[in-house]
Amino acid sequence: MAAEFEDGSPAEKLFNQGYSYTYDDVIFLPHYIDFPTDAVNLSTKLSRNIPLSIPCVSSPMDTVTESYMAAAMAAVGGIGIIHSNATPSEQADMIRSVKSRRVPILSSPVFKTPDSRIVNEFEGDDVPFVFVTQSGNEKSKLLGYVAKSDWLGLKDTEIKLGEIMRTDANVSVPCHYDLGQIDGKLKEEGLDFVVLEKEGGEVVDVVTKEEVERVKGYPKLGKGTVGSDGRWMVGAAIGTRGSDKERLEHLVKAGVDVIVLDSSQGNSIYQIEMIKYVKQTYPELDVIGGNVVTMSQAQNLIKAGVDGLRVGMGSGSICTTQEVCAVGRGQATAVYKVSSIASQSGIPVIADGGISFSGHIVKALVLGASTVMMGSFLAGSTEAPGAYELNEKGLRVKKYRGMGSLEAMTKGSDQRYLGDTAKLKIAQGVVGAVADRGSVLKHVPYTMQAVKQGFQDLGASSLQSAHDLLRSKTLRLEVRTAAAQVEGGVHGLASHEKKAF
Repeated sequence: MAAEFEDGSPAEKLFNQGYSYTYDDVIFLPHYIDFPTDAVNLSTKLSRNIPLSIPCVSSPMDTVTESYMAAAMAAVGGIGIIHSNATPSEQADMIRSVKSRRVPILSSPVFKTPDSRIVNEFEGDDVPFVFVTQSGNEKSKLLGYVAKSDWLGLKDTEIKLGEIMRTDANVSVPCHYDLGQIDGKLKEEGLDFVVLEKEGGEVVDVVTKEEVERVKGYPKLGKGTVGSDGRWMVGAAIGTRGSDKERLEHLVKAGVDVIVLDSSQGNSIYQIEMIKYVKQTYPELDVIGGNVVTMSQAQNLIKAGVDGLRVGMGSGSICTTQEVCAVGRGQATAVYKVSSIASQSGIPVIADGGISFSGHIVKALVLGASTVMMGSFLAGSTEAPGAYELNEKGLRVKKYRGMGSLEAMTKGSDQRYLGDTAKLKIAQGVVGAVADRGSVLKHVPYTMQAVKQGFQDLGASSLQSAHDLLRSKTLRLEVRTAAAQVEGGVHGLASHEKKAF
């Protein structure tokens, strides 16, 4: 009788041996290819009722997701979750900002009243125009504008703006214009910019020809993630305190599409009660619970009525929960275990944390997740909050901090760690910096192409196909030794330059 040969182990066997595996600890064995890379379909669901074209979610962190990031994520087919480290009205304004536009461009124009006098606005190189509105901010009707070239030619720089402003009506376009329509307007009228306005004349933003050309240089944008009303979809994070019910009301009025209950340990009476409150008060609104890493945690939140689960505890690059509190789980094991139980109830899983490379995304999705939530992977991008700085090595970086860092907790994120009523604040995160990644409008599409290649190697043409192959034990895995992990990366070179695309 011929001996039986077997490659690797099925996931069920590998993840039931009592070990806590990270993404780097395991490797998939290749399967059979019978389709081209472009045939891979990465469409998925964030939650029970929120479809996405790509499985990407930006994390609700104050150095990752505000209006700019959320708009860009919606434009590429994913979704952004606005952080809650802000007042309810500020968070609601971010939601409105995303919902009121159809181009992934946010600027910081200078607004003044007609009676204002220009003194120093044009001294920097980054202010080509000053816009004049009734109230001196964007929340009122545009009256005109002053170009830097106009100001430089003035002898009297103390003159009122209302006396020298241009009043060209053709610079305004409806805020629902997409990139193609704005580009056409700029070319047709020979303009350097257009002003996006709501129906009542309220200014939404200013889009320059330079920014349009920049975005046109990235992979072509599709329809993006839009709701039934044709507007971009966006989510928001809230906590589980009584005050968060008021915050939720603000967000719903602003048009939020999905709510994420933001807690490092979601299996609590506080979260269960909040889930029930949200579903009773706003039954049409999807609510995502978490974070969880075990099947029993997940089961409690599923019974409470969640529409999605967020998985991860201590796996983020800036998170120290496992080190400080001695609780958590390796992310590969956590994603597989929670997905196994959640799939029985049709609940999508978000793999939150531990994503450094496209290969990590492949592993998370094949192990059962429907989407991946990314923090550091997006934090250094153009669309992330904050300004670029040069570090001691001359590298362009942006600040990236954990919501459990003492710096973030002073702004209110301590309730995420159930510590807002504690007299002593204990950090579960750090403050750091990440290198400039460029725009997510380029970074994410190229990453998704790499993910498609990984799926092709596994013989999976979709997320559902990958999940089926894993559960049928067709896909096999092996644990990697430390030496195997070294061998699987760049090694043996005196020097090298690593570019993903």
